[in-house]
Amino acid sequence: MNAVNRKSLRFWLITAAAIASAALTFGLGRWQLDRAHQKQSLFAAVEERMARPALDDKTLNGTRADPDLIHRRISLRGQWIGERTIFLDNRPMGGKTGFWVMTPLRLEANGQVVLVQRGWVQRNFVDRTQLPPLVTPAGLVEIQGRLAPPPSKLYEFKGTESGPIRQNLDLGAYGAEIGLALWPQTVIQNGPASEGLLREWAAVDAGVDKHYGYAFQWFGLCGLITMLYVWFQIVRPRRSN
Repeated sequence: MNAVNRKSLRFWLITAAAIASAALTFGLGRWQLDRAHQKQSLFAAVEERMARPALDDKTLNGTRADPDLIHRRISLRGQWIGERTIFLDNRPMGGKTGFWVMTPLRLEANGQVVLVQRGWVQRNFVDRTQLPPLVTPAGLVEIQGRLAPPPSKLYEFKGTESGPIRQNLDLGAYGAEIGLALWPQTVIQNGPASEGLLREWAAVDAGVDKHYGYAFQWFGLCGLITMLYVWFQIVRPRRSN
């Protein structure tokens, strides 16, 4: 193969690689934009649910939950089962790490038991096994909140799957453990701080910013590949000639 043929082959190989790379990065950028648009649509549906009138505790009845109830506002009246309170460890609020406090609530209307995410409390960093002071009112209580999935699971160390302090909580397994049929969704209690608990929950977020950021990076990389190809394979050789 002579020098001219080798140069031509090299040119077309670089061209094919540049086209493939530019197409791939452009496609990834488009995919990130599509993900952002999908999440915006989902977030719009969530906002519409949150704007609906609040549900009452009669909504929670039986063993099957309607996924369309997630993020709906709800007003509950019942009694705390305080001795079954769980402290979920390594959970943040307001830039600090502590416990999310979870207590079952037996509803007055139908006896259904729902696990309520009551709020956040700071833990003792000297003695990690010490339970923080907590006020759990006796008798009937009324709370306001919104329906939510169970708390997301974190990496779990061995030995943290039992006792009042836990890393994660499976509703079905916990209900079987304490002999109660728990509603398969939880309720996040809203309102000002009380009973030793903060309730500065993170706002429901569509999470589209990161997708736009990734899309910008992929489109930028696509543009960089194109500019480098044009400069080194077209502009620079012509200047040399």
